[in-house]
Amino acid sequence: MSEITADRALKGIAAAIAKAKEIGSAHSIAIVDAGRNLVAFHRMDNALLASIEISQGKAYTSRSLNMKTGDVTQYVQPGGPFYAMETSHRTPMVVFGGGLPVEIGGKVVGAVGVAGGMIDQDVSVAEAALAAIAKG
Repeated sequence: MSEITADRALKGIAAAIAKAKEIGSAHSIAIVDAGRNLVAFHRMDNALLASIEISQGKAYTSRSLNMKTGDVTQYVQPGGPFYAMETSHRTPMVVFGGGLPVEIGGKVVGAVGVAGGMIDQDVSVAEAALAAIAKG
């Protein structure tokens, strides 16, 4: 199957929660499909309220650009080719680590967005979700 089903998304959420607990942090986890529609979302107990929108923004951005959000940062800096791009869309883009595109069968079919911790924690939790989604 070459899409993010609800079942795959929930497996991703479960893996992300397990990783977050392992590293001792609380996150919000968002998973979107190819059309950037929210398929699954979870806010862990004590996750920052801001993490709700930020996680969804990371997933939206990653799918919109088919890039890791951490890789976008360099392009939106002053003097960069896409300076201020993150503020030029109706839906704000989030351009720091924690958003990862989901590829199944060599095709980008959605994205994961994680927020609530330090960037390296967000990325680690997102990677756990990504691995579980890829497994199916």
